[in-house]
Amino acid sequence: MLRKIRITLATVFLVGITLLFLDFTGTLHGWFGWMAKIQFLPAVMALNLGVIIFLVTLTLLFGRVYCSVICPLGVMQDGVSNLSGRRKGKHARFSYSPERRWLRYGVLVLFIAAIIAGIGSFVALLAPYSAYGRMVQNLLSPLYGWGNNLLAFFAERLDSYAFYHYDVWMRSLPTFIVALLTFIVIVILSWTHGRMYCNTICPVGTVLGLLSRFSLFRPVIDTGKCNGCTLCSRKCKTSCIDARNHVIDYSRCVACMDCLDNCSQHAISYTWRRKPQTETDSSKAGVDASKRSFLTGAGIALGVAAIEAGEKKVDGGLAVILDKKVPARRTRIVPPGALSIANMASHCTGCQLCVSACPNDVLRPSGNLLTLMQPESSYERGYCRPECTRCSQVCPSGAIRPIDVAEKSSVKIGHAVWIMNNCIPVTDGVECGNCERHCPAGAIQMVPSDPNDEEAPTIPVVNDERCIGCGACENLCPARPFSAIYVEGHDVHRKI
Repeated sequence: MLRKIRITLATVFLVGITLLFLDFTGTLHGWFGWMAKIQFLPAVMALNLGVIIFLVTLTLLFGRVYCSVICPLGVMQDGVSNLSGRRKGKHARFSYSPERRWLRYGVLVLFIAAIIAGIGSFVALLAPYSAYGRMVQNLLSPLYGWGNNLLAFFAERLDSYAFYHYDVWMRSLPTFIVALLTFIVIVILSWTHGRMYCNTICPVGTVLGLLSRFSLFRPVIDTGKCNGCTLCSRKCKTSCIDARNHVIDYSRCVACMDCLDNCSQHAISYTWRRKPQTETDSSKAGVDASKRSFLTGAGIALGVAAIEAGEKKVDGGLAVILDKKVPARRTRIVPPGALSIANMASHCTGCQLCVSACPNDVLRPSGNLLTLMQPESSYERGYCRPECTRCSQVCPSGAIRPIDVAEKSSVKIGHAVWIMNNCIPVTDGVECGNCERHCPAGAIQMVPSDPNDEEAPTIPVVNDERCIGCGACENLCPARPFSAIYVEGHDVHRKI
């Protein structure tokens, strides 16, 4: 029964979080957005103490149920491992193996060092929730989008508006490659070794493993009923059951309850922890080591919390309009609510949820090595509309703080820069004024290019104090392939 409950809850979380990354309409966040908020690492990065306390308490009570129910990457590994186990002769393919402590804690130390040093790309690479989000956004989302477009194609011919066309495009080649390689590695490890990734590489699994050593409820082997068949050990995907010695490594056990159902003698039960009747010197030493590990893990968690306070378009069917190219910005643009580039770098886990949620195709993963996979704004396909606050609503890590429409309209994330040699009134001698007409902040004014000639074409002048950096001017500028006006980002945002 416990196993069925675990599988049901895990399926709900996996489907809900997956839909968050696939939904381009923005309607599902109200239903499933909380599932992203209770992920462990985003909660730590956002200093969400309520969620952190809840997850720590959950682990101290029931063990690593977070890893087998809430974490989408963990549930995905269970699914792949289960499919592998259905092969003929492969249903009992595991065996007990000692903990690779040097690898687990070595990766955790490097992970914490990367957080302290602000190396966001390394943090994003290992964060389990973020890794799953990248895989869905880069690998599954295009298939989902193409399926939607196929339905929209048929609906259009039936004069139905139940579906509408969604533009599918690659936002970042480096992030796509990382997502693909991550998917391949996770699938291979899960197919052959079950939960090896969780118990050797994943930093969240290591931290929760330190806590789960002291969980009040846990699987317990009844030595009086056990007949030594080792079936529990051979079917344990975490390889944490030493059946011959009747020992379970609770730091690696994810409380999946598989062993309870697999034991034909009913010798394993999920119950209140029991103190052994006899305690040897070696077991005492093990308890002391566990206490030291717990204190170490608690210190690590508190330390981290303290440190972290293209489709071508045509013009009337007559001529091909060139796609816009990304200008060489000296300072990258991060969305309103990010507060600053430093805040984005120190809090973002690169999960891509904001990229998936952006309805204007403004956000995309960074290609810079230090900020790889973290979102940044670019305006080739759209601009940051003042009435949209979607990214700030979905961010679970505090990298983009929640803001309302009124606040967004007054946040200055950058300023527009005019490039005379690209401007149509200068190059072609004709009137334009697109940037002035579409500027929502009224920061652009057209003035005569020659003050002494009233017939001279007008050119734009930018009022830096009024410009908020939304990118409407850059996006709607007709100049190709580079706009005649583009936005430079600001290191620190401020209100105007």
